[in-house]
Amino acid sequence: MVMNATSHDDILVKAGNLRWEVGENFHDSLMESLYTEASRIADRVVTRSDTPGRFNWDRTLDKLLTGRWTGLPIMILLLMVVFWLTIAGANVPSALLASLLLDTVHPALRSLGETMSMPWWLSGFLFDGVYLAAAWVVSVMLPPMAIFFPLFTLLEDFGYLPRVAFNLDHLFRKAGAHGKQALSMSMGYGCNAAGIISTRIIDSPRERLIAIITNNFSLCNGRWPTQILIATLFIGALAPAALSGFLSASAVVAVALLGVALTFLTSWFLSKTMLKGEASTFSLELPPYRPPQVLRTLYTSLIDRTILVLWRAVVFAVPAGAVIWLISNIFIGELSIAQHAINWLNPFGLLIGLNGVILLAYIIAIPANEIVIPTILMLTVASTGVSGYGEGTGVLFELEDNLQYLSVFQAGGWTLLTAVNLMLFSLIHNPCSTTLYTIYKETGNMKWTIVSAVMPIVMGLTLCFFVAQIWRITGI
Repeated sequence: MVMNATSHDDILVKAGNLRWEVGENFHDSLMESLYTEASRIADRVVTRSDTPGRFNWDRTLDKLLTGRWTGLPIMILLLMVVFWLTIAGANVPSALLASLLLDTVHPALRSLGETMSMPWWLSGFLFDGVYLAAAWVVSVMLPPMAIFFPLFTLLEDFGYLPRVAFNLDHLFRKAGAHGKQALSMSMGYGCNAAGIISTRIIDSPRERLIAIITNNFSLCNGRWPTQILIATLFIGALAPAALSGFLSASAVVAVALLGVALTFLTSWFLSKTMLKGEASTFSLELPPYRPPQVLRTLYTSLIDRTILVLWRAVVFAVPAGAVIWLISNIFIGELSIAQHAINWLNPFGLLIGLNGVILLAYIIAIPANEIVIPTILMLTVASTGVSGYGEGTGVLFELEDNLQYLSVFQAGGWTLLTAVNLMLFSLIHNPCSTTLYTIYKETGNMKWTIVSAVMPIVMGLTLCFFVAQIWRITGI
């Protein structure tokens, strides 16, 4: 910087004038405030031998939350509490939404179609296909997301989630991944699409791709109901009534832990093959604990995550509902397209311990895992001809109690092997179309989107095949 003599003199004159304005004790006041602040900081961080140490909330909490023997158990306990609040808290609003959208609005729309003398096929296509699939996704997805995301964000705002990343960093480092993947993996338990978006916190492109591809192994809220229902009907029934609930819950937790193990295993595999490289240095400054800003958290969680993800799910559910209705009501010969597909898929499905109905349900219900069980019910009733259930061909439905579910599944030829392999395939299969679209938007690359879709399908089919063969050989 070049300064001429005139400017230099002007600055000196200005400084001289200001010196008189600030007063003659300015220097003393400045130094006194500096020493006071230094003394305050020293009192907080320095422990003297002749005085008892001051209680420090941050340090005490960190000893518990990041301790070698306490960090992981507390983390698992907190996540279980969040899951329980999400599942238990979503039941009532989900039932209210389902009552409104499925039991009230849907019949009203059908009555409107009859009043307007709509052809049966147009009324069925619009109200039983398109509307019903969208309404089902909204009633099942909205309440758990509206609970899970704010709870998760409150933990983040409190400063706990960076401690989770700190606790799991060494495990992810051994797998060639990044410690922050623990956060995106946890977010995936609410919604995989949101988990994919949350990988933006990982700076390394290689490690972010690993986190994106493996996020599908976190059971999203759309798959929890399937796991709980199947475990209750088939696994819990193996134990006396008093232990039935515990055995069912243990089976669901075992599947969730299998997902965590697959996350580490697949991350390690990717880091040694397609995404070779060294794990980047993870420098994390643990933030101080602070009271969460509840209103801001609710706003950001509902707008940035819940509404965005829900809207994408609805957009993909609409064409899926149309396809489900069309293939169930268009006939080739004496059979519908759905029945032809079931017959074609059945041999392969039985070989891997599933059946053609389950495989077709996972194909046509790709927009949202939430509609897999209603689709299986509808296809099973249509293909077996069992009477007394459902509201017509191509119309998704649910049942009132577990005995009705068991009756329909047994009519479809389900066994304990079918239930076990369905729980495994529910964990290990392709992401829903909402998640796949999010992967494409985040990576901007079709190759990694295809890898994210194909790899878990191959893994899931392979695992089901070996489980089925071992099951049959050992005669379990």
